[in-house]
Amino acid sequence: MGNDTKEFFEKFKNDLAKMKEQIPDTVNGFAGLFHKVMKDGALSVREKELVALGIGVAKCCVPCIRGHVENCLDAGATKEQILEAASVAVMMGGGPAYTYIPVVMDTLEALQS
Repeated sequence: MGNDTKEFFEKFKNDLAKMKEQIPDTVNGFAGLFHKVMKDGALSVREKELVALGIGVAKCCVPCIRGHVENCLDAGATKEQILEAASVAVMMGGGPAYTYIPVVMDTLEALQS
């Protein structure tokens, strides 16, 4: 895994543990919403993760991008599907979103190597 990506996931895991300790209601509330929304329904988990990734790119949110690239892969999305979802986000988000495609690519590379 690439150093930046590996460091991100390690730091995020530690940060989440601190958050659970210090603001458990916030963590539990968000986790509950996440788990209720991000399950199979009219859209599959894979489709929902691709949507979430696209929003992360359009909002220029590196933690969202990294987490949802991982979730997309876990849900069975291909590299091509992930990059296409990110490309749709660029079409919607313009130049600022465009500059975050390398984060998607770096995370994919790190998680697939």
